Amino acid sequence: MMILYSGTTCPFSQRCRFVLFEKGMDFEIRDVDLFNKPDDISVMNPLGQVPILVERDLTLYESNIINEYIDERFPHPQLMPADPVQRARVRLVLLNLERDLFIHVQTLENRQEKNEKVREKARNALRDNLTLFAPQFTKTKFMLGEDFSMADVAIAPLLWRLTHYGIELPKQAAPIMKYAERIFARPAYIEALTPSEKVMRR
Repeated sequence: MMILYSGTTCPFSQRCRFVLFEKGMDFEIRDVDLFNKPDDISVMNPLGQVPILVERDLTLYESNIINEYIDERFPHPQLMPADPVQRARVRLVLLNLERDLFIHVQTLENRQEKNEKVREKARNALRDNLTLFAPQFTKTKFMLGEDFSMADVAIAPLLWRLTHYGIELPKQAAPIMKYAERIFARPAYIEALTPSEKVMRR
């Protein structure tokens, strides 16, 4: 059985929980206190971070790597395209999400970062990048077209946490919020939320 070591408020862990529930498979989630991590977390992941996936003698970390492994191991429903060209495009989108958005999420998630100017710069970058991103959702149901994919999984935790991070998107970003509601309505998304995450969004 797969075991996911997951932070109850960690956006990267939420991605993995979301995929596990989408797959509807047997798994175990072990909640990790992010501020009092057990020693074995650093043994499993030299970075000392969650999520971590353990299956028999395999140990993986980094949410996108974990999720792609789960998708290949349990291919229904398929979240990465079967076509190599489309799959490469999804991987490029995932890379750009990390570079353009989640680098700033990491700043806001870092409780040791006390400099409010740095935090405000991260909020503004997220707001501006999401606003630039919004128009494409007037044409497609999901990020890469009509099919739900790993790209949607990857961005969902950020969209859920906008209020929590103190980010208010302008009116021209309305398409991205309508898109977010489509993701949030998925049964697997609702199941994957922890009690701590449920209260993040008002």
